[in-house]
Amino acid sequence: MTDASEEAKQIEKLYEFGERLNEAKDKSQNVKDYEGIIDATKTSIKAKQLAAQLIPRFFKFFPNLSSRALNAHFDLIEEEDLAVRVQAIRGLPLFCKDTKEYISKIVDILGQLLTAEEIVERDAVHKALMSVLRQDVKESLTALFKHIWNVEDPSQDDTIRDKVLCFIRDKVFPLKAELLRPQEEMERHITDLIKKSLGDVTGAEFRMFMDFLKSLSIFGEKAPPERLKELIGIIEGQADLDAQFDVSDADHIDRLISCLFMAIPFFVVRTDLRGASGSKFLNYINKHIIPVFDKLPEERKLDLLKGLAEISPYTTPQDSRQILPSVVQLLKKYMPRRKTGEETNFTYVECLLFSFHHLAHKAPNATNSLCGYKIVTGQPSDRLGEDFSEYYKEFTERLSSIEDLTRATMKKLTQGMAEHNKAMAAAKSDEAKESIKTQKQNTTTGLRTCNNILAMTKPLHSKTPAFIGDKSVNLSWKEAVKPSVPSSATGTGVKRPSTAANGSNNFATKKGRGAGGMQNQLVNRALEGISYGGRGGGRGRGRGWGGRGRGRGYR
Repeated sequence: MTDASEEAKQIEKLYEFGERLNEAKDKSQNVKDYEGIIDATKTSIKAKQLAAQLIPRFFKFFPNLSSRALNAHFDLIEEEDLAVRVQAIRGLPLFCKDTKEYISKIVDILGQLLTAEEIVERDAVHKALMSVLRQDVKESLTALFKHIWNVEDPSQDDTIRDKVLCFIRDKVFPLKAELLRPQEEMERHITDLIKKSLGDVTGAEFRMFMDFLKSLSIFGEKAPPERLKELIGIIEGQADLDAQFDVSDADHIDRLISCLFMAIPFFVVRTDLRGASGSKFLNYINKHIIPVFDKLPEERKLDLLKGLAEISPYTTPQDSRQILPSVVQLLKKYMPRRKTGEETNFTYVECLLFSFHHLAHKAPNATNSLCGYKIVTGQPSDRLGEDFSEYYKEFTERLSSIEDLTRATMKKLTQGMAEHNKAMAAAKSDEAKESIKTQKQNTTTGLRTCNNILAMTKPLHSKTPAFIGDKSVNLSWKEAVKPSVPSSATGTGVKRPSTAANGSNNFATKKGRGAGGMQNQLVNRALEGISYGGRGGGRGRGRGWGGRGRGRGYR
């Protein structure tokens, strides 16, 4: 251990080195002074602190000593003494201020230091990173993102990756207007970096990246279609629409449904984005998912049908014609011809009727051979010379059956609402009131579902029905709660509090038994940013949509 007098001599010597270097016109001649500063990194604590200030200050004048100086400084970063480490971290941006070739290395080290536990040390890392980013944002971002996309490197530390993600989310993204200059060039650059990082992301991370990309000016409201199609292509890639579907792969099902909900808003606001983009989702669902619909987990069935209902107004006539047979088959399954005593899932029926109307509105004569209607368009596909009267009889019997069940359920729901109101008036505790409030909300949603079903079955009794293709029917879950804006995704697999945004009621009753058994279920996982477990696969280290590893990289 160095005594006080020895330490004082070391400090005095360092000040002499520093003063001579400051005063020298040609500092490169003072090699021994700079070597003395480097050697001080092996002495006392206070001398190390001072050396941590002086090494980067005069670094650019001694290129022949660069490796030795950097290694000595990096040793200070690993010192046990916190003050030495913090001083060494603060000096890192100076190494690349005039020597840009060191930016990538310095950012790489600072990225690793984001795992620091001491607050003052972590703050120093944040400030140093921001300083380097402002020196050269393009090179710095590239180096920083390497901590995210090097998913196949077995030495890559997940903790570092997650800390880098949090830094980018909390420090870089909010300052995009300041940092991403020139705007279009740098927005394109960070877009490419993000796309390259998507081979191994959680659901929450993917949503975070997508939210950021949508905030960039190059993908704004006035962006050309090809720009927004690029974003849809990213979503499609994450959904793995080219992969063979395995019904036991819960991870893929979760990603597919979440990505479907992410894509829908693009089709809502831009008619020029419909067609090929929406077709990929619809064709995959029609070809791979609906044939094994019965084997899906119950909550996934509901999510899928809600997604299908929400995208159906934006499908093309060709897609509508292709998927209508599958929708009609599901309708027949959930609208039995006669009462059987089995459970009726009214939310399923609402979803399917809504999808049926909007699809049939764009391909009306396709329903002639499916439901026995007599719609004339003058096309051979009308098939008016064929007898489908039995189909019409069967379909309208199913409509009448579901209408009877719906009316009976509405009566019980209305009675239940009166009971809830009485219970609310008598409730004493906040907990009891909150419970009754939830029951009332579920009942209200149930009534909306029933009203929607009756509104949609009524026109279907005609042999030439007018299919609903406008916004006259609002899906029950879309009215129930106004969607809240989810907070940004955090690290790997972090769950956010579940919300009722975009609906959560799966309204099902036993036939003839009224309104028992309403269940709250989480829907639209993408919007809530919740991640799931599931088997891994694909690239990366196989942590799935809830972990990581099933997305598609964009090289």
